[in-house]
Formats: sequence, structure tokens, C-alpha cells
Amino acid sequence: MGMYLSMCTLSDDSIGRVLSDPPLVWKVISPDDAEPYEEARSEMGLAEPQVAFELADGEVVETHLDKTWHGIHYMLTQSAWEGDAPLNFLLAGGIEVGDLEVGYGAARVFSSEQVTGIAGALQRLDESFLRSRFNPDEMMSLEIYPTIWDRDPKEDDPFGYCAEYFVELKSFVRRAAERKTGLLIHLS
Repeated sequence: MGMYLSMCTLSDDSIGRVLSDPPLVWKVISPDDAEPYEEARSEMGLAEPQVAFELADGEVVETHLDKTWHGIHYMLTQSAWEGDAPLNFLLAGGIEVGDLEVGYGAARVFSSEQVTGIAGALQRLDESFLRSRFNPDEMMSLEIYPTIWDRDPKEDDPFGYCAEYFVELKSFVRRAAERKTGLLIHLS
């Protein structure tokens, strides 16, 4: 198993709907399983919504960062859990979707405007920037998940693992910004 960071695109209108009715987050992150949505509504004592929650074509394009999310966050922010916006977006910022547990904590959403800012900040960064911030000793000391940073790169390259997913992250966020969509991020 392990902890994985997932993200998906979502329109600003859908973000507004999810924020006003947090159990709807389950229709975004687990659309084929009605049970989590129904359980969340029941636990909150909520009646069924009057209007069905329909996602537009092109919404909920997904990606995940496998187990690299914490390492990438560290290299972007030089911190374990904090950091300055917008580069701290993997673990901080945005708006929490209620107090609904969807894995490890609540999902967070970022508006299309925020995603444009994040995309701009990421596009200025490259592999050499990440490499300059890759500090295996400190990452192990801070217990940056999954604590593989001191492995011999000739046998198992933890930096290369992160760099590969960083390329995907940059591309995904850039495409989201181009489509003028927001993001929903969650750890599971």
C-alpha cells in the first residue's frame, strides 16, 4: 500500500458546488461507487440534493504522483509540510472541502485562477532546480515520505523517481491552466 497524492481537474462551478455540499467530493474522486457519497451524507444528516451533480465534459482529468509527492513538495519548498505559495500547493493552500476525511485528511481545491499561478511558478523550474534542492540526509531526517532518499542511486534512483513525476506534474498543471480549470487534490 502506501500514501498516494492524486489530483484532478474541476471547473470553478463544480468546485463551488463541492464546497457548498462537501459529500459531493466523493462523486468526483470515486464516481463509480455511490456508497462513500451516501455514507457521508448520512453521517452529516443531509438530505439528498435537489439537483443531480453532473460533471461537464473534460472535467475530472486525473493524475497521481505515486509516492513522490512528499519528495517533490520538499524540493519545491525546502520544508516537510509548509512552504510558500504557490509552490506549497501539493500539501497546503487551496480550500479544504469541509472536514470530510477522504483518505488522509480532507481534499483541497484550487480555483482556475490559482492553478494559472501555480502553473506559471512550476514552468520556471526544471530538473536542475530540483537537483539543487535534493538533500537526502535532510529528507531522511525530516522523514519525508517514503524515506527512500538515502538509497544508492546506482541501484534505486530516488531523485530520478521524483524527477520523472515532476515532469508529469508540470505538464498536468499546465494543461489544467490552459483549459482554465481548477484542481482537486487529495492524499489516499
